Amino acid sequence: MATDISKIRNVGFAGHGGVGKTSLVEAILFAAGAINRLGKVDDGTTTTDFDPDEIKRKISLGTSVAYCDWKGHRFNLIDTPGYGDFVADARGGLRVAGAAVIVVDAVAGVQVQTEKVWKYANEYALPRAVVINRLDRERADFFRTLESLQKRLKGRLCPLQLPIGSEAGFKGVVDLVAMKAFLTADGKAKEAEIPGEATDDAKAWREKLMEAVAETDDDLLAKYLEEGSIGEEEMVKALGKAIGQGSLVPVMAASATKGIGVQPLMDLIVKEFPSPAEAGAVAGIDPRTKQAVTLAPDPKAPLAAVVFKTIADPHVGKLSLFRVYSGTFKADSQVLNSTRGAKERIGHLGWLMGKTQKAVEALGPGEIGVVAKLKDTLTGDTLCDEAHPVVLPGIAFPEPSISFAIQPKTRGDEDKISTALHRMTEEDPTLHHHFDPETKQLLVSGMGQLHVETVVERMKRKYNVDVSLLPPRIPYKETVKGRAEVQGKYKKQTGGRGQYGDVWLKVEPLQRGGGFEFVDDIFGGSVPRNFIPSVEKGVRNCLKRGIFAGYPIVDLRVSLYDGSYHDVDSSDMAFQIAASMGLQKGFMEAHPVLLEPIMHVEVTAPSDHAGDVIGDLNGRRGRIVGMEPDGEVVSVRAQAPMAEMLTYESALRSMTGGRGGYSMEFSHYEEVPAHLAEKVVEAAKAEKEKAH
Repeated sequence: MATDISKIRNVGFAGHGGVGKTSLVEAILFAAGAINRLGKVDDGTTTTDFDPDEIKRKISLGTSVAYCDWKGHRFNLIDTPGYGDFVADARGGLRVAGAAVIVVDAVAGVQVQTEKVWKYANEYALPRAVVINRLDRERADFFRTLESLQKRLKGRLCPLQLPIGSEAGFKGVVDLVAMKAFLTADGKAKEAEIPGEATDDAKAWREKLMEAVAETDDDLLAKYLEEGSIGEEEMVKALGKAIGQGSLVPVMAASATKGIGVQPLMDLIVKEFPSPAEAGAVAGIDPRTKQAVTLAPDPKAPLAAVVFKTIADPHVGKLSLFRVYSGTFKADSQVLNSTRGAKERIGHLGWLMGKTQKAVEALGPGEIGVVAKLKDTLTGDTLCDEAHPVVLPGIAFPEPSISFAIQPKTRGDEDKISTALHRMTEEDPTLHHHFDPETKQLLVSGMGQLHVETVVERMKRKYNVDVSLLPPRIPYKETVKGRAEVQGKYKKQTGGRGQYGDVWLKVEPLQRGGGFEFVDDIFGGSVPRNFIPSVEKGVRNCLKRGIFAGYPIVDLRVSLYDGSYHDVDSSDMAFQIAASMGLQKGFMEAHPVLLEPIMHVEVTAPSDHAGDVIGDLNGRRGRIVGMEPDGEVVSVRAQAPMAEMLTYESALRSMTGGRGGYSMEFSHYEEVPAHLAEKVVEAAKAEKEKAH
């Protein structure tokens, strides 16, 4: 039987890395009796961090799901990663959540990724609560953290609780609505009277809460201003409405590892967070008519579900995590992947508890489940009823920002690499890979260096492929700035038939992006017609290999205007060699230059770091082309050489305290300054000699 939709709460836990999201999910599972011992991140025993890389690094690398039942309600808890290189995965988790719990550290306050996940929650218009966690730590400060929240996050943030005791003496919370204390001992919360020393504070903050609640409703505000207070019942009702609409964000106090403040948070989830039924109908598009469709969260309606996470497991195959929005998802059925127009056979369905699955026959609207071995389905795809196709909004993942070249440590592992990368990009939409024909390198691009390093570790562990990471080669090009007219003559006399080819070539530059042009200017047959293609072939072979530093030649016109031949000794080969000799000589006489790829870079950073960002880009030979302030953030557009941007990710991170981000794409080619070109040519020569 599918769970009663009004009793479901889908909650995403998001925040900066290391603030205790996984520990908080673990504490909720333990308090609800879904697990019988409390796992610890440091011991690698938590339910939702089960991947060997997560256990080793003690951070979440991907979104995972667990469930529990509390006071007759089903909680689907979505634990999302918060570390910069993996936070994009939180988008998938929040896409299917009905509400979010944003976790912040009581010492560090609002951090970089806190702002990022707050933005994601805004995008999906999620009601949310903020939990100030780890209040038992040294230097933990509830009020200082609250101040940083109110300053840096947009919204009306108001405490629903105050902590009792501080640092190691943190032992419970004051509930400002019920005006009761909840003291925790041995993981169990007991109701008590508010301790004497906390009464004045509690009264003052309760007053602030009442005011904040009144401000969310005009009628209530009028009454509050007139009478100076509002009744308990009215306040509770208005508070619930304000939280559900997101017009007020409650702030809670907790220590997940000690179980303090966990049960009050669970009660808040039951009382104030919306069920999928309250969230109402969802909008999609009919792929046949391209018309908008709305789907009610009704088990009898046609099926529609969104896949929000893919896990590639070498043993079990591919697992697809999905949320049902409408209709009933049944085991042993056939569904349509409307995003890709492919039919999928559904075998077993399950509920997920970290890495373990519990088989289930059917899942109704609002439920979160897992299905194995779908052929064509990827993250963000819609699965639906064949007779009623619909495509629900997918999940937009950011583009990768850093690339590395990847090389097998053992010869002959190339095929294994491509299989592993193909599987891993199915699992991780922020990971891209492609072969660059110019530099002859396989490039892997990700959200940051740590992201790419974990990919390499997983390849070794899961797919038994050992690879090295190298900085990508810069795809330089060669061209000329001047003109030259030269002779290329090849004459070889051996016993019997010799070799003879003689050409006169004119070498000149084309405008940037002009490619290559071969001009046949022969009059009077000084080079016979049948040898002209051989001359062009000799020239083209040279272009690929490069002359100046071994990089491909571009933006060049070569004209064949004279030459001579021998009736017996001239051959196709002789003219190819003569043309190649002529071009090599002419190219070096026509003032050769090196060209480098220039990238279009867009950097977003806090406004107070704008000067540092611009100074640093100038130092990287960058040209600033535009700047747009947007509130507390500034967006800087620039053009900079690719060679200077290879280490940009870590530089930007340290310059902006991790709050800056950037995207980069190829723009055009430009000449390398002479003093730098010399170094590149020297390095290319040295590499060539080493290869020989």
